[in-house]
Amino acid sequence: MIEPKIRGFICTTAHPAGCRENVRNQIAYIKKQPATKGAKKVLVIGASTGYGLASRIASAFSCGAATIGVIFDKPASGNRTASAGWYNTAAFEEFAHAEGLYAKTINGDAFSDAVKQEVIQMIQKDLGKIDLLVYSLAAPRRTMEDGTVVSSVLKTTGEPYTNKTIDLKNRSVSDVTISPATEEEIADTVKVMGGEDWQAWIAALDAAGVLDEHTVTVAYSYIGPSLTHPMYLNGSIGMAKKHLYETAQTLTARYPNVQAYISVNKALVTQSSAAIPIVPLYISLLYRVMKQKGTHEGCIEQIYRMYHTMLFVDPPILDTDGCLRPDDWEMRPEIQEEISRIWAILNNENLEQYADIDGYWEDFYQMFGFHIPGVDYQADVSAEVQIPSLSE
Repeated sequence: MIEPKIRGFICTTAHPAGCRENVRNQIAYIKKQPATKGAKKVLVIGASTGYGLASRIASAFSCGAATIGVIFDKPASGNRTASAGWYNTAAFEEFAHAEGLYAKTINGDAFSDAVKQEVIQMIQKDLGKIDLLVYSLAAPRRTMEDGTVVSSVLKTTGEPYTNKTIDLKNRSVSDVTISPATEEEIADTVKVMGGEDWQAWIAALDAAGVLDEHTVTVAYSYIGPSLTHPMYLNGSIGMAKKHLYETAQTLTARYPNVQAYISVNKALVTQSSAAIPIVPLYISLLYRVMKQKGTHEGCIEQIYRMYHTMLFVDPPILDTDGCLRPDDWEMRPEIQEEISRIWAILNNENLEQYADIDGYWEDFYQMFGFHIPGVDYQADVSAEVQIPSLSE
């Protein structure tokens, strides 16, 4: 039996049968929707969880695409389970291969030149060219080619910022103060989470001649409401996302065969968002309000809607800054006005009334393959699972 072990904002175990069922459910959702006339040869950087996994599933099962995924995950070892991303990827390949879809995976550091060259060789051998690159990397640190390691930070810029946050374990609200980042910390965060590596991928793929004459590339970002702006949009991570946006413009201008977009996605429970102060409390309120209004989406619903109604239509549906905006339902005035009203009066006494903490925890556990309906968690299960293309 494998049980969840929570440490901070991560779960140190993952359940193979639960992850498999989670992937199967996402595929089942896609197959119930109208097919998307989209890309046919897709590379997903950061393909094993969250929006990256949803992008790979939507590419394969809505567009009928061949997919290559780049992941950075660990197999089971000794008493340790594999990472959720490992199990997700194994399940995805199993289901894709069963339907005759090409799906291969490379497990390694996406920032490295070695992985870029490995991907290029795989494209040349198996696909010839790609017509979509999804960049969905969410890494806490990056090893540069000279061996130095730079880390991202979740801090403000300029002034400290104090606002409400939530202790999810104790289900309590308190104030938190986030200190400002130094110039070096901001620069390092941009190196890790900005557009530098995205641009390096496009440059390497273009130099190798493996980009289609009409290649689309999409990177994921977030804007959110004004109450999170000091922490996010105007914080150190926001500086990285600003660089990401500028990179999209640079790529489109520099490469005649490339159209680069930023997709501004909805706030969801991910391993990345769980680590950001203030944001989990906002998400728990957002979930309650959007579920009440019938507009709540998870990763797979969000990416399918972005693919089907915004990206792969002619012309693509963009905002005035040229971005895809599947966060449009989150940012509707009636949603944000309700959250602002609740935020002002929120305290420990009324937290359970207004915040969907149970929904937050369900999504959190399900990221790691736990609390998935229909899975027998009392049954014996082997933690050893092979990713087919990595065991060839």
